[in-house]
Amino acid sequence: MKKTIIVAAIATLSSATSFADSTLLETITVNADFRSAEDQKTPISLTTIDIDQIEQRGAKHLEDIVNLAPNINFSSGASRGKYFQIRGIGERSQFSSPINPSVGLIIDGIDLSHSAGAATLFDIEQVDILRGPQGTRYGANALAGVINLQSTPPSEDFSVHMESTLASYNTRSLGIAVGGSLIDNTLLGRASIHQHKSDGYIDNNYLNRDNTNNQDELTVRGHLTWLASDDFTADLNLLHINTDNGYDAFTFDNSRNTLSDEPGVDSQQTNAISVQTGWDMSNALRLETNIAHADSNLEYSYDEDWSFVGQFADDLYPYSSFDQYLRERRHDTVEIRALSNEAGRLFNGKSDWVVGIYHAVLQEGLERNYTYLDSPFTSDYKTKNTAIYGQLDTAITAKTTLVTGLRVEQWRADYDDSNALVIDSDETLFGGKLGLNHQLNDDQFLFTSLSRGYKSGGVNTDGTLPINSRDFDTEYLWNLEAGIKSTWLDGKLKSQLTAFYAQRKDQQVNSSLVVARDDGSTEFIGFLNNAAKGRNVGLEAEIDWLVNQNWRVFANLGLLNASFDEYDDPEGLAAGIDLSGRRQAHAPSYQFAAGAELYLGLNWTLRANVEGKDAFYFSDRHNAKSNSYALVNSSLEYRNDAWKMTLWARNLFDKDYAVRGFGSFGNNPGNGYMTETYVQQGQPRIVGLSLAYDY
Repeated sequence: MKKTIIVAAIATLSSATSFADSTLLETITVNADFRSAEDQKTPISLTTIDIDQIEQRGAKHLEDIVNLAPNINFSSGASRGKYFQIRGIGERSQFSSPINPSVGLIIDGIDLSHSAGAATLFDIEQVDILRGPQGTRYGANALAGVINLQSTPPSEDFSVHMESTLASYNTRSLGIAVGGSLIDNTLLGRASIHQHKSDGYIDNNYLNRDNTNNQDELTVRGHLTWLASDDFTADLNLLHINTDNGYDAFTFDNSRNTLSDEPGVDSQQTNAISVQTGWDMSNALRLETNIAHADSNLEYSYDEDWSFVGQFADDLYPYSSFDQYLRERRHDTVEIRALSNEAGRLFNGKSDWVVGIYHAVLQEGLERNYTYLDSPFTSDYKTKNTAIYGQLDTAITAKTTLVTGLRVEQWRADYDDSNALVIDSDETLFGGKLGLNHQLNDDQFLFTSLSRGYKSGGVNTDGTLPINSRDFDTEYLWNLEAGIKSTWLDGKLKSQLTAFYAQRKDQQVNSSLVVARDDGSTEFIGFLNNAAKGRNVGLEAEIDWLVNQNWRVFANLGLLNASFDEYDDPEGLAAGIDLSGRRQAHAPSYQFAAGAELYLGLNWTLRANVEGKDAFYFSDRHNAKSNSYALVNSSLEYRNDAWKMTLWARNLFDKDYAVRGFGSFGNNPGNGYMTETYVQQGQPRIVGLSLAYDY
């Protein structure tokens, strides 16, 4: 810990953009709530990551930047970290069972919460991470919070952005974005295409290949804005994602040198579209609509035995097994909402209001091909949810606002599979928010809220589970938080501090069984149940300080006590395990990031930061843990007119750390399938050079 503090102190004295012509921190607008607002006047604990921060670290995917936000974690178990946890709440994997996400992922108005491989970052202007349940605005997919990605919008002026990167592990990428006015003052457009490739940082010593865990990702975006009149605008967003990544990450010795003879695949092909409109019908009423469609095909497969045929003697009972999950997923959403304009406020002009209706249909088909199955396992899962919601923002005084919001959602789910399991559910869910905001003065904004989030129940598909464990119930979360957002030193320093206390009722716990096969190997069966009540308590603090025209310093800290109040196991599936009082999985007790930016003159900028987190449990089934770690990142940028060259490094000191782990599990016939902890290693040191051109 002492070393970490020293490194953090050094990093804070040395790092993001050139500030020679800047005297104030930039005002950031957040569009993830019902109404656009400045980040410092949005009554939510949030972190905003802009395009400069993305480019400074050579980030290509959301997993590359989430450590910049407090109390955010992720798990991998794939080619990318695609499962996110906010304040200790969130999924960590998906196998046979369909999942209903705890963390929402929205890209240009398109709900891709189930398919986070789409979270690539080229031509993304801003990432907003909203912590805490967003039940009124987003409903069932936002129990823990929402991650909102917003691409660069088209502008009146013609613009070109080109970017090329070369980095370690044969990493290379090339992208171009072009935008401008198609019809003066009427139609604006922007299009981008980006290809990212990397051999990955895994060597397969059996196949003599260094690219079995490769990345091959193509992203195409299109955006049209129609300025039909002063009162009506429409936005069309198109998204095409084609990732063809490999998956070959686990070893018996937890190294980056595998011996698998059947490397897996982690691929996603997504075509998505959204149409958003805004119409100021009068000075009293505004109408907004959003229609979105996403169609995805995904493959997730892996070599289950992590070895090759002939590696072990026959008398050790080795096995050879491959597991493949093929999914077709379609998600359609329609949302219409009416908002008050100034003349439409209620109660003598004191209350802004919004009312809306939301309808979504998700269809997911699965085909599982597995060595130990006589025939493919297939399933179909379909959900329909319709919600109505409303919110009032009532000015009690000139500086104090009362927020009242409610969302009622009718949720229907239908499931059937090739094992003749049929489960249908139909329930009414509700969540909302009661908040009080106070503008103490021009520079201090206080907020407090009591909110209720919810996440629908679901299905466990494994045929070996007891029939009464085949489904599980809805989880509810009550969250109380209070915070203050401040601006100091005449706009040169921003800070925010939020404390929260959350109670989880009927908490959905991701657990698993380890079942011994006749050959001595073990089968890993995952399932969810409502076995626990949980408590998530913590604090988030952020600071951003423009010391002078040459220096900028930033830091954030997340503290979290996410524990089980009680852990009951009514089905006896996890017999002998009592997690009462223990921390929840993937919920480190602290996370931090600290860094600085130094403008060196002559167009040079030096940046560095350190980010780290405490050890955390990999699962709620066992006590295997990661190690605590701190990673140092740095960059040196040269900017000359329209050109920018950036030399960057992530994990500068090549620290080993785990992004996924399994414990109480034996997979190695060489030691008699002894129970061990296996981990997937995170990215090692990666050094790259990026060249960008902006016209």
